Amino acid sequence: MALKAVHVSDVLCFDKVSETSELTLPSSSASTPCFSQGSEDSRAERKVYELPGKFLVMGHRGYGMNMLQSPDRRMKSVKENSVVSFNAAAGFPVDFIEFDVQVTKDECPVIFHDNFIITKLDHGELMEKRVTELTLDEFLSYGPQREPGNVVGRPLFRRTKDGRIFEWKVEDDAPLCTLHEVFENVDSTVGFNVELKFDDHMAYKETDLARILQAVLRVVHDHAKDRAIIFSSFHPDAALLTRKLQCTYPVLFLTNGGSEIFADARRNSLDEAMKVCLSGRLQGIVSEVKAVLRNPGAVALIKESCLSFITYGQLNNIPEVVYMQHRIGVGGVIVDLVKEITAIVSDFMTRSSEEAAAGEDIGGFKGVVVKGEVEISLLLKFIPELIQQSCHQSI
Repeated sequence: MALKAVHVSDVLCFDKVSETSELTLPSSSASTPCFSQGSEDSRAERKVYELPGKFLVMGHRGYGMNMLQSPDRRMKSVKENSVVSFNAAAGFPVDFIEFDVQVTKDECPVIFHDNFIITKLDHGELMEKRVTELTLDEFLSYGPQREPGNVVGRPLFRRTKDGRIFEWKVEDDAPLCTLHEVFENVDSTVGFNVELKFDDHMAYKETDLARILQAVLRVVHDHAKDRAIIFSSFHPDAALLTRKLQCTYPVLFLTNGGSEIFADARRNSLDEAMKVCLSGRLQGIVSEVKAVLRNPGAVALIKESCLSFITYGQLNNIPEVVYMQHRIGVGGVIVDLVKEITAIVSDFMTRSSEEAAAGEDIGGFKGVVVKGEVEISLLLKFIPELIQQSCHQSI
């Protein structure tokens, strides 16, 4: 299996990873109830949803994010954050699909990742508008339309982090959609990890956060039925407020774990993420995987505090990285290569420890039974070589 979604430069000094964690368990953890025990203030009319105890696989923006600049066709196969993408992911053994929700000017929750939507005018000039400043009709006017006859609305473009702009072309395109449509049209057996999306460069008043969150919660309350739901957000105040506004579904705090530095210190480490969760009674952390690979000992401390722990990032498209996380106790992974990674996880989850010890291949690499810190450290040192090999393989 060839994997080319990452580069060796994405891996940060694995051979120098400490065997002990730098995290400290906040003193408030003793008074924080374990999520597995439920919430004492749950509403009687609706069962409180609890995360499964199994190792979870979640499809990133559905069947995987679109990287228009990537030579890997899999990163441009299906339009991300669309009903088509969500159902494509649901065709594989994913537990959840992860997607981004923003609220339009006229209070409708829609599914879109970027803060700005970019199009090209008739005379060739690019124009961008903030998603949250559009009405629903304006938002839906971009890209393929629902009308029969392959009608295409305003052309869509996307800006990469390095400033380049690409026309948003994928093999299987699809219309933009609302949160309501997703509930009504996506396979009901798959769970939703609803990322509450906010702009890092904007300041939000609590009243603004409440208005946005309540618009999302109304749709969820009216249409979720028995579907498994998780809320997550990089915005700490939005995550905390979501926990206050509802107690049916778990709220997880998203963090880069120190991979990027923000003005809000709560976003800059796993240690700070734990403090946010424990003080605000959130149920878990979703971290960039590099934070875990730098400090694998943090996983045990997070689990001891009764917090769920999931990771995201391009390194999760590499089987060995996913397997290592499973062995050290990470609760789940958000991935782009849904087909490949679900197959790998199904494989190593069903194989016995005796088969692994005998040296059988698990996910394309020699199986190892990780029994202690020494074995984990050896596996971490082995991963950079595997990543480098995967980057040189053909698609």
